[in-house]
Amino acid sequence: MKKAATARVYPFQPYFLWLDERVRRSGSLLLDLLYSFAIIAILGVLSFWLISRFVFQSVIVSGNSMNPTLLANSNCWLIHTAYWLHEPRRTDIVAVKDPDDGCLMVKRIIGLPGDLIYLNHGKVFVNGRPLKEAYLPGNTYTFATRKNGTEFLTMRKGQYFVLGDNRGNSCDSRIFGPVSRGEILGKVTD
Repeated sequence: MKKAATARVYPFQPYFLWLDERVRRSGSLLLDLLYSFAIIAILGVLSFWLISRFVFQSVIVSGNSMNPTLLANSNCWLIHTAYWLHEPRRTDIVAVKDPDDGCLMVKRIIGLPGDLIYLNHGKVFVNGRPLKEAYLPGNTYTFATRKNGTEFLTMRKGQYFVLGDNRGNSCDSRIFGPVSRGEILGKVTD
């Protein structure tokens, strides 16, 4: 009696569509390949959209409003999931929707909901105490937009006060006011 030939099975053996007898008999190899490529392309585009919309995305800082922390044209990551488990914290660098044109702006959170923000002749006070800003170079002044140099703001529920690190060249909450929690898209890291 003759022994029957056995085919060797390898783990992780690739499946070659053109070697499948059923495909060769059906004559639709080209259609099957096109269908497979279309499914892979659709899944790839959908995965990219879902990840960049809800998980993280690459952003390029344009402008000098976050100097010296983030330089102009530097690449950073916007982490959309950073605030799923906790609320934004003071000194976090976040991406915010620009209230005027809807573009992304990168700013630092200074005031949280319920905080009292007082800008007085170049200094920032939060809840009556001077804000310690170790991330800024010495002798950095934060002036209010009013002529008298002082401004007092109370953050309501869900409002955040954001500033750029380049205080002399930044369009931030001093100009457009506090931002809502919904306008904060996520945390920015380099």
